[in-house]
Amino acid sequence: MFTEGGWRDPSFCEAATSASGRGEHRAEGVCSRLREAARRRGRPSLKGKRKRGSASVPERGLGRMKTSAELHEQEKPPSSPRATGLGRLGHARGRGPDALRGGAAGPGRANSGAPRERKMAPHGPGSLTTLVPWAAALLLALGVERALALPEICTQCPGSVQNLSKVALYCKTTRELMLHARCCLNQKGTILGLDLQNCSLEDPGPNFHQAHATVIIDLQANPLRGDLANTFRGFTQLQTLILPQDVNCPGGINAWNTITSYIDNQICQGQKNLCNNTGDPEMCPENGSCVPDGPGLLQCVCADGFHGYKCMRQGSFSLLMFFGILGSTTLSVSILLWATQRRKAKTS
Repeated sequence: MFTEGGWRDPSFCEAATSASGRGEHRAEGVCSRLREAARRRGRPSLKGKRKRGSASVPERGLGRMKTSAELHEQEKPPSSPRATGLGRLGHARGRGPDALRGGAAGPGRANSGAPRERKMAPHGPGSLTTLVPWAAALLLALGVERALALPEICTQCPGSVQNLSKVALYCKTTRELMLHARCCLNQKGTILGLDLQNCSLEDPGPNFHQAHATVIIDLQANPLRGDLANTFRGFTQLQTLILPQDVNCPGGINAWNTITSYIDNQICQGQKNLCNNTGDPEMCPENGSCVPDGPGLLQCVCADGFHGYKCMRQGSFSLLMFFGILGSTTLSVSILLWATQRRKAKTS
C-alpha cells in the first residue's frame, strides 16, 4: 500500500506512531526497524517521544502519511484568489446566476453544503412602475365590459346616433351624458335619450321598456303600425317624442302640451299630468290616489294600510292565513285521493 521510500522515511515513522491509536505496538515495531536501518546506513536515529493528540491522518492513494506540519498547513483557511476579467465570468458561468452576485469563491466555499442567502426583490416605490400596466389593463377590461353590457334596446338598430338629431343635441348640451350606440346614457347607465329613427321598425319591440326613464325618443322614418297608447305605459319622464308624420301622439292633445306636424315627422312635446287635468274627482276610490302612468295614462294607487278591490281592505295581506288554508286544502285532497286509489287496488 505504501512505497518503499515511505517506510524508510524517519518522519513517516513519527507521524505513524503519533496517529496510531489501537495499533500502537505495531507502529512501535515499525519504528524500531527503521531506527536499526538508520544506524546501519549511518543516518541519525529517531529519538523523542510520541506526541499525543496529533490530528494527522493518512492520505488516500498517496505513498506516505501527512506529518504534523503538513496537517497544520492544511488547517489554515485556503486563500480565495480573486478572479478578474474573463476568469470571474467563467467561474460565474460554472456556478450559476448566484456567482455573479457573490464573486468567485475558493474550493472550500464551492464544496460546502451551507445554504446561500438569496436576496429578495425590492418592494419600494420603484416597484409601483410594474403595477401601472396591470392597472391600465384592468381599466380597459372594465371599459370593454361596460360597452358589452349596454341594454339590448341600444343595439337593436345598427349604427349610432346621428350628429344632427335631437337626441345627439340633447346629449351634448346636458352635462355628464354620453352617447353609446343608439342611446344617450348617464354615468349610472340609465337611458335618457333613444334614437331609433330609420330602423325599419313596425313596433318598438319587447326591449322598448328598458328606456322607461328616457326624456327624448326619436322614432321617425319607421313604418310603425297599430296604436301606441299602451306602448309608452310607464314612460312618465318622457318630454319629447318624435314620430312619423302618419302616426298620432299617444294620448292625443290631452296628453301633450304641444303637437307639431312637419312634412316627414310629428313632434309631441311636454307630457301632461292627467291627474291634475281631469275633472272627475271620483276617478279613484276614497282610499286611493291618482298617479300618472305615461302619456295619456294614469293609475290609482292605494294609500298606505289599504289594499284589495277599490282599496277597501285595511291592513296588510295575511300570508300565514293564506298559506295555512292552501296547505290544509292540499293535504285533504291528497288523503282523499290516496284512500280512493287504495280501495280500487283492494277490489281488483
